[in-house]
Amino acid sequence: MKPAAFAYHAPGTLADAVALLGEHGEDARVLAGGQSLVPAMAFRMARPAVLVDINRIAALARAEAEGGALRIGALARHAWFERPVVAGPLGGFLAHVARHIAHAPIRMRGTFCGSLAHADPASEWCAVTLALGGSMVLAGPGGTSRQVPAEAWFQGVFTTALRPGEVLAEVRLPLPGPDDRHGFAEFSRRAGDFALAMAAVSLRMEGRVVRTARIALGAVAGTPLLARGAARALAGQTLTDAAIRAAAAAAASECDPQDDIHAPAEYRRDLVRAMVRRALVQAAA
Repeated sequence: MKPAAFAYHAPGTLADAVALLGEHGEDARVLAGGQSLVPAMAFRMARPAVLVDINRIAALARAEAEGGALRIGALARHAWFERPVVAGPLGGFLAHVARHIAHAPIRMRGTFCGSLAHADPASEWCAVTLALGGSMVLAGPGGTSRQVPAEAWFQGVFTTALRPGEVLAEVRLPLPGPDDRHGFAEFSRRAGDFALAMAAVSLRMEGRVVRTARIALGAVAGTPLLARGAARALAGQTLTDAAIRAAAAAAASECDPQDDIHAPAEYRRDLVRAMVRRALVQAAA
């Protein structure tokens, strides 16, 4: 099929993009990578009357450390992260995650921020941003800006805290300290398929003892979610195999996946247990 008719704008500044969104309201959609929006338009599942293409806004094409955070602009492509974009463990962790995302052509065009704006519960970057305690920077009318933490960003299936007339301009991920450890694991039937379950973990260690933990789960609910009980159970524990297995079992008990055509609920729950365990083992290594 072909998309329904639409008007096309390609502003050169973020202010102009925001102004266009304000002018056209809910009839307008932002185009960055387009790897979710364009197929939806082709099948007429999405029918925006106006497309605001932000690809000419050079200031949004960035991924660099500044002010204690990795600042990822709205035009940072998935493929950028296949090699470390920042020195230290965070760059290596993101490179490990990036290799799980879809296929090479999609990684070349799709964007990190686009994944957060689309908010697919099976998105790797959504789970990672939640696990790392990231935040979204939104540009609004009249030069206004606000920052939304990941815990408040995901509000439902494909639904976020983004308001009409705003652009997700940047995602900020805190730079880890020397005692921070990360891990990520997902399971899909074929390479590049959507995951049936995934886990992203971030640990702050003191030797072999876990001071704090964040465990994010993806593809098992309408939004990515934090396994808070499992994280609390790990706090203060030595990261032994027994502690890892207990935390993984706790995380599996916290989620409530639904049966669907891809997998029954109990199968997904067992996958959560396995993925959390793998991610924690990876973080402990």
